[in-house]
Amino acid sequence: MQVGIAYSEPAQQHWLRIEVPDETTVQQAIAQSGILNKFPHIDLAEYKVGIFGKMAELDAALKPGDRVEIYRPITADPATVPRRVMADDED
Repeated sequence: MQVGIAYSEPAQQHWLRIEVPDETTVQQAIAQSGILNKFPHIDLAEYKVGIFGKMAELDAALKPGDRVEIYRPITADPATVPRRVMADDED
């Protein structure tokens, strides 16, 4: 079955479509994709993962067409960072 693996950094986005056996888990698909070799700083013990925007466990079984997403840790707390005012909002 085909699944997608998505990971984004501030300057670049990565989207891979891979073929995996039926009953493959999120963790197995991530490992098979090779993305951990390209980004060795990804630590699946610390990074959250999801399927189509919903949090998922690493042992969750995938279905054909699923998109596995690897989420980076938040580096700034949105509650403490002032909102940026858009130029259009100043009118």
